[in-house]
Amino acid sequence: MNVPGNLRYTEDHEWVLVENGVATIGITDYAQSELGDIVFVELPEQEAETAQGEPFGTIEAVKAVSDLIAPVSGEVTEINEALDDEPEAVNSDPYGTGWMIKVKMSDESEVDSLLSPEKYLEMIDN
Repeated sequence: MNVPGNLRYTEDHEWVLVENGVATIGITDYAQSELGDIVFVELPEQEAETAQGEPFGTIEAVKAVSDLIAPVSGEVTEINEALDDEPEAVNSDPYGTGWMIKVKMSDESEVDSLLSPEKYLEMIDN
């Protein structure tokens, strides 16, 4: 399983990359492999508010539909519109072209409650 060391993770299998107060968010390699072929991603509108621990969208795979849970609170500044036409990018490149939203964080300390790569690996290995 690919678990990049520069990211933080949630128990719901989202990842976060924080740069200058903006969190780029997607689902992990583990999550996409468990879901199977992604066929649709529903994301919030730009300027929508996210709240840590609350759903911000859904992801639909051949086998299941799952909520996407916000790892941090803030305002959505960008959505990955390419996923409208190519939701399978989440399968092929979950940490790159498969990113989902960017959020201007309202409370950067929320990142401290997220899992380190090591803790996330421990969780998915159990």
